[in-house]
Amino acid sequence: MNFFRQYIAPLAVVLIFLLALLAVSIRIFLPSDMAAPAPISTIDFKAIAPQVEPGIFGR
Repeated sequence: MNFFRQYIAPLAVVLIFLLALLAVSIRIFLPSDMAAPAPISTIDFKAIAPQVEPGIFGR
């Protein structure tokens, strides 16, 4: 357990940090239209919500 705590866990943390740093840094090389955040559109919840008949649930 001591070996894991001294060697494996810190190595895993550093590798995850480096992977995240690589993923963020790679955006520099993307075309400008792909580096932008995804567009947000409004959601029509009435169209998504299931239609429930009033008589089924007690009304």
